[in-house]
Amino acid sequence: MSALAHVAGDPGLEPAAAAPEVKRRSWTAYLLMLPGVLWLAIFFLLPLVQLASVSLQSRYPGFPGYYYRDLNFSNYASALTDYAPHFARSFLYAGLATFLAFAVAYPLAYAMAFKAGRWRNLMMICVIAPFFTSFILRTFAWSQILADEGWVAGVLNFLHLLPNGHIINTPIAVVAGLTYNFLPFMVLPIYASLERADPRVIEAGGDLYANGFTTFRTVTLPISMPGVLAGTLLTFIPAAGDFVNMELLGPQRGKMIGNVINDQFLAVPGGYPVAAALSFTLMAAILVLVFLYIRRFGTEELV
Repeated sequence: MSALAHVAGDPGLEPAAAAPEVKRRSWTAYLLMLPGVLWLAIFFLLPLVQLASVSLQSRYPGFPGYYYRDLNFSNYASALTDYAPHFARSFLYAGLATFLAFAVAYPLAYAMAFKAGRWRNLMMICVIAPFFTSFILRTFAWSQILADEGWVAGVLNFLHLLPNGHIINTPIAVVAGLTYNFLPFMVLPIYASLERADPRVIEAGGDLYANGFTTFRTVTLPISMPGVLAGTLLTFIPAAGDFVNMELLGPQRGKMIGNVINDQFLAVPGGYPVAAALSFTLMAAILVLVFLYIRRFGTEELV
């Protein structure tokens, strides 16, 4: 009977024969996910839980540097009230740096994708080359470039464009440093989107008698929007939490929130709870801004 069923191609036998293979495939998928899940659990989730626990602790009265486990939500109230100007300054500088990076990166990425030809690889190397140097060393080099005796300040003073006579230790220097340090994060995603675009689609705009600006606005820019969105997020998020540029290029007063968190962790006795609350508040604020940004300008690839 079983032989007849096999010859007749009884469909009832196929699922039973295929079940071990399906089960094997499902276990393979879980095993492939295991290293990534363990990495996230150990180096992201556990530190995040520890940070949340620290953010709710309280200081021992009269014992600087000591604190105990508690549910002290006043740390978050302090983060939202005492340090609101630092949050605003961080988002302002990060927003300006993101805009300037986009203004520089888009023409560069466009030229690399459509106009560079055999120079494309060299231009790509020039974009990536700063990553071969330490972030701190690059920022320190900018402190020398923007120094009062440097050629940048000399040219701007000659043109009477510096009211105070110097550019170092000013917000301008901080924004310039942020723009330079995070510029590759803007260039590469935009270039990747433009490089995948079909040139015939862009040429079709000219065939339909659209001028260059109309073709760019209606065809090229929408095609590159996934790269633009990824680039702006990759630039804005680290720039908002950065403290190195303000420390080396900015004024002594009016620090960014990253500098406050660093000082609370390293310089203020018993400042761990406030620093942890500031870190969580910064993370929550960035998540809200990113969510609103993607909902407003996002595409199906990012939502």
